[in-house]
Formats: sequence, structure tokens, C-alpha cells
Amino acid sequence: MSLIEAAVRGGAFFLLILVAALLLRDARRVPAGLFGALFALGVACYVVVSASAFATGLPAWLFPAKLVGMGNPVVFCLFAAAVFDDDFRPSWWHALAWLAIVALGASCFLIGTPLARVGFSIVGLGCSALGAWYALAERSLDLVEQRRRLRTVLMVVIAFYAAAIIASEIVFPNGSGGDGLALALGTGLLAITMVFVIVLLSVSREGALISFGQSEPQPLSVAARAPATAPGLTERSERDDDTRLLAGLRRLMDHDRAYREEGLSIGGLAVKLGTSEHSLRRLINQRLGYRNFNVFLNGYRLDDAMTALADPAQEEVPILTIALDAGFQSLGPFNRAFKSKTGMTPSEFRREQLGRRTRVAAE
Repeated sequence: MSLIEAAVRGGAFFLLILVAALLLRDARRVPAGLFGALFALGVACYVVVSASAFATGLPAWLFPAKLVGMGNPVVFCLFAAAVFDDDFRPSWWHALAWLAIVALGASCFLIGTPLARVGFSIVGLGCSALGAWYALAERSLDLVEQRRRLRTVLMVVIAFYAAAIIASEIVFPNGSGGDGLALALGTGLLAITMVFVIVLLSVSREGALISFGQSEPQPLSVAARAPATAPGLTERSERDDDTRLLAGLRRLMDHDRAYREEGLSIGGLAVKLGTSEHSLRRLINQRLGYRNFNVFLNGYRLDDAMTALADPAQEEVPILTIALDAGFQSLGPFNRAFKSKTGMTPSEFRREQLGRRTRVAAE
């Protein structure tokens, strides 16, 4: 291993360990911190075991580091889920998925045939692609601007670089790419680590490396109330603009029921309000406390559906019809969203509400 490669890999390794320690520190209050720390540790392990010095054979004492690195594609997916999905909750099957891919990687490594290694690399590519998809799938619905930047700047770069590493292992198995490839991979790892740190620091607003703020969603009527303190001239002008925009948004949602429109996007809603998409995202996120545009729309849709289900005049109307009228595209997402909000299925909610009305009328 050349001196340059050793310096590059050493720099990447210690920077990754530092990032892992900081993320682990934040894990209690920022759920993504744990998976970010595990991901950084996995990359640090790969930095070591992929060095050209071990191309001819890996020492037994480094085999645990090899196993940790093998599980990193799954950790990457979990990291993406924890960062970008506000409803994500770790489960036992996530640990089983990690153990499964580590066991598969260890088996392929011990078998040692090119076909086995290529097979495992393809599985890793699939996990990297899934993580990248997770980062990009709902970018248009994300109302947190810092997190939107993280989706494109960080997660896609990591995913593509992970894919490049796995592809290089397929094309050049057992370090056959020589010192040049090892140095190129090491340099890339150092570069991606620096991007990882810079982007995480740039999105931090609460002292944690991964922190986007969290506030409870509130009705438009509450958000429109003027603050008790007197703002400055610039702040007053911005607040006046926000107040006008909030009034227009309230008219569209409460009076015009724009949420019922099929395929309504935040861009389409911005056009209706005569404002920019960025301004509308900021308004819904910072003034109303929503982090996802679909959650914002579904709040109105669920209230609409709950009113219809509790109406005796609509007792014979099918639940699917009520869901579609409220703006949902199918029954499955409606049922899940409804139970998440009320703790009951739509049928149970309807029976309870209509039964309560019957008892009140009988009294």
C-alpha cells in the first residue's frame, strides 16, 4: 500500500469514526442518529478491509470488520428510512435483514468463487438502489427544505458511490484492479466522507448532526393569529405576506375544498394561490407545522370523511365512495390513514357515531 493511499484512507477512517461518535451522541433525541452512526462505522470498516495491503488475503482479526462492512447496504436503507420517513419505527425484522445479508456475505466470502462474490455484490447493489429510491421517492412531498437538500446532495451521492464500489468489486474481484483502483476508491471514500460531514452540519439547526426541527401541525385559523410581540419592518412585511397567503390557502381548503382534486400537487396548489412553490412549502412547514404535503392534505380529507361517516343521511353511502369523494385515490391508503388518526376502522367509526346519535335521540 502506497503512502498516499495510507494517508487518504487514514484520513477517511478517522473522520468517519468522529462522525459516528457525534451521531451516536445524538441518537437519543434524533432517531436517524443511530443508523447514521452504524452506517459511518460500516464505511470505516470498509475503508480498512478494502486497502490494497489486504488484496492477497485478509487477516483473521479483520474479519469482524469485513462482516460489519457487508451489512452496510441494509444499514444505508434504514438510515434513509429514518431520515426521510417521519413514521419510521425500527423493528426486529430490520435486525434480521441485517443479519441475513451479513450471513450471505460471509458465506460468499468463505466460498470464494467469483460467482458467489458477484451474487452478493448484486444484492448489495439492490439495497443501494432501494436506499436511493427511498431518498428520492417523496422528495416532491417533503416540506422541510433542509431535508430536501439532504435527499439530493447526500443520499444520492452515497448511493451512487456505493454502487460504484460494488461494481468495481464485480469487475475487479479480489483486488485485481491494482493499486490505482485502491487509491481511487480511497480518495473517493475521503471525498464522500467530507460531503457527508459538510451536508450534515449545514442542515443542523438544533445542535445535532441530523436535525430538522419538529413541531405539531396546527389549524390555519391558529397559524393566522398575530404574534404578541411587535415585529420589525422586514419581519412585518414577510408576516403580512404570509397572512395573505394563509387566508388564500384557508379559502381554497375550507371553502373550495381543493384537497378533493385528484392528483393535487404542491406546485398546482401554489399556482392556484399565485405564489411560488418554495414560498408555499415554507408556509405549510414553518407556520402550520407540517413536514409532508400528503399529511397536510390528508388531514382535510380525513376530517371530510369523518363528517360524512357520522352523517345519518349518508349511512347507506359505501365507504369507498366517501373515501374517493374526500380525495383519496383508493381504499387501502384511506383505511390506513383513518386508523392511524382515530384508532378505528372507518366501519367501526361509523357504527360508533351513528349508534351514539341513536342513543341521544332516544333519550
